[in-house]
Amino acid sequence: MAAVFDLDLETEEGSEGEPEFSPSDVCPLAESRAAGPEPVGHCEEVELTETSVNLGPERIGPHCFELLRVLGKGGYGKVFQVRKVQGTNLGKIYAMKVLRKAKIVRNAKDTAHTRAERNILESVKHPFIVELAYAFQTGGKLYLILECLSGGELFTHLEREGIFLEDTACFYLAEITLALGHLHSQGIIYRDLKPENIMLNSQGHIKLTDFGLCKESIHEGAVTHTFCGTIEYMAPEILVRSGHNRAVDWWSLGALMYDMLTGSPPFTAENRKKTMDKIIKGKLTLPPYLTPDARDLVKKFLKRNPSQRIGGGPGDSADVQRHPFFRHINWDDLLARRIDPPFRPCLQSEEDVSQFDTHFTRQTPVDSPDDTALSESANQAFLPPEVLTL
Repeated sequence: MAAVFDLDLETEEGSEGEPEFSPSDVCPLAESRAAGPEPVGHCEEVELTETSVNLGPERIGPHCFELLRVLGKGGYGKVFQVRKVQGTNLGKIYAMKVLRKAKIVRNAKDTAHTRAERNILESVKHPFIVELAYAFQTGGKLYLILECLSGGELFTHLEREGIFLEDTACFYLAEITLALGHLHSQGIIYRDLKPENIMLNSQGHIKLTDFGLCKESIHEGAVTHTFCGTIEYMAPEILVRSGHNRAVDWWSLGALMYDMLTGSPPFTAENRKKTMDKIIKGKLTLPPYLTPDARDLVKKFLKRNPSQRIGGGPGDSADVQRHPFFRHINWDDLLARRIDPPFRPCLQSEEDVSQFDTHFTRQTPVDSPDDTALSESANQAFLPPEVLTL
């Protein structure tokens, strides 16, 4: 599951035009811009909360899971498809994300991103956000056991189709809107919306994944200055470091909408610098085949001033939901997953990995020996606050 999580913990990444602007046009707080980015053996069970994961007396560890396939791999670890073979939920298929602590603790930002991801997965429950079932650690590794999203990445399906019909895009964008709105209601900015971070479950509904770049405790009126995300989907106020809030997620949704309907993000160039320049001051070109509602929503998402951007005000996702592009969406039915997705993955069984990259799925699944001994302080960096003294 290559994009269930970004195992490299990426941290830096017809014609309609808007006038060029200065950083202060992007965000009224540009004048008070921050100087730079924010700082960001035996099995030990990590008790998270009494209402979410690791419930009851069951002792959870790597021995409880049989490795089936490799779904993804990166510099910090691997993601496996696994089957639970001990305790409750016998036979259930999960995705097991394994991270090497020794590599993560070398960088304070990576440690912070890992903790933020775990905290958010623990606390946030929503139909369109990946579910965390268990979390534990050994001497040298961190383990997150997640629902296995066998429909694969939205990126894969978009790449295969080239572009989506507007009705198809509307469905996915609507589900993503509900997921983002829920995160924002919890004071969380997502900050890395892109096709690779959106997975499909076996029925074809979307699930947001990869929460390492999220920012917590950002409520109405608060801003942050960290430079993070994926350049092509990154809001201009992040690029100019003028301070940003949850409105950056609506810019990213606009870039994703444009990608779905045209086959590429709205601002691209031969290198990062030129791409950033286009995002900051380039003209937006809209193909003539887009319907008026689609054109209008894209333009409102891609307003460079976040206070003028749809969703950028106090109404947040409610303002997005009211746009005519979504007029045929019954939001209650959508949230309850009573609307059939436009695409249902063709899967032969719960273990089917046909929607994933064969470069990974053909590899022999091996969770390499845990032979790293970290200091007590390094180990505690990954424990939730309530168990630091245990």
